[in-house]
Order: sequence, then C-alpha cells, then structure tokens
Amino acid sequence: MRDADAVAAVAGAMGQPSRAAMLLAMGDGQAHSASSLAVTAGILPPAASEHLQQLLRLGLVTVEAAGRERRFRLTGAEVATALEALLVVAREPGRSPPRGAIRHARTCYDHLAGKVGVAMTEGCVARGYLHRGDDAFELTPRGAAFFTSLGIDHEGARRRRRGFARVCIDWTERRPHLAGALGAALASTAMERGWFERLPGTRALFVTPEGERAVRELFAVAE
Repeated sequence: MRDADAVAAVAGAMGQPSRAAMLLAMGDGQAHSASSLAVTAGILPPAASEHLQQLLRLGLVTVEAAGRERRFRLTGAEVATALEALLVVAREPGRSPPRGAIRHARTCYDHLAGKVGVAMTEGCVARGYLHRGDDAFELTPRGAAFFTSLGIDHEGARRRRRGFARVCIDWTERRPHLAGALGAALASTAMERGWFERLPGTRALFVTPEGERAVRELFAVAE
C-alpha cells in the first residue's frame, strides 16, 4: 500500500465519530470491553463490534482475552500520540482548553499529561535532568541519578523497543510532556507510589496529597 493510501485509510478510520470516541477512550492505555466502548460511543454493541473489527484490520487496536470477554486496547504509544496530535490540531483557534480534572492531570496512553504532566517535565528540564531536542529529550547524568533515586530503571527503559524519551505536545497545554519508555516508567512509578489515582471512566487522574508534595518537592512545581 502506498504511503498516501495508508495515511488515508488510518485517517478515515479515526475520522468516523464513533470510532474516534472509542479510540479516545482507549487513550488511557487500558483494555476496554466492546460493551463499554459501545456505551462511550453511544452506539449499539453490534455496531461497536463492526467498528472495532475495522480498527483491528488497520492495526490501530489489539484484542486480548479476559475470561469469556474480549478486551481492546490501542496497539501502542504511536497511536495515542497521533490522537493527541489530532486533538491539538482540531482545537479551534482562540477556543479555551477543557477545564477540570481532565486538564489538570491525566494519562496520555501510558505517560503523564495535562498541567501536572507538563509541569513535571518542565521541572525536569529546569533542574537539568533532561535537555529538550526537537523530537526527544536527552537524559543527562544528573537526570540519570535522579530517576535512579526514584527506583526507575532508565537503562532498562532505554532498551525497550520504542522511543526512549519522546517529546509529546500536550493537547490542552500545547507544551511538551515526557513520553516514550522513560515517560511510561515515570508514570508507572508515580502510580505505584500513590501520587495519582485513576478516576473511573476517564483518562483524568486525581493528584493525592502525597502526589502534590512529590510534584512540588521533586520537580520544583508550585501548586
């Protein structure tokens, strides 16, 4: 398939409202049942199944067994990044970004986004843990020591078959947040330490008191 044809096929799949709603719901990096995705998209389960089959054929989602149920998730971070980029482009000029929890803190697939995610990234840059390039961040020796102090295996993250420390332009803030394997490792550690809690049915995160202190003290971010 030519590049133009491939782009057109993926854009067409993402451009259908029901499929777009389901893809955005899967942007939290979690596996979702077809029935829950049908509710999210406001369509009947048979229609949702047809849409999911098309997304499977195009390689945008994968399916896994969970007992008698099949659950769907995005194929990888690249799909989530494409969705985030489309959200940035789709926002009308001059239109205010969403308010509330979804803007304050959320997941962008498997890494941190929103005001808090952007602030943590900017704190890493300000403290000399990361240097920003055009498409990726460079982890400095000082940053390597910092991530190690958090219990993050940054060398293991570097060996993963994906971008290590990618620049991802945040949908609401329109400034970069840390993505890639290092961003995923930071998000996983933050969740394990109880800094964030998932809000059911959404990508939004609740920042716990422990999380507020950690963000303020470790990343030089004033809440």
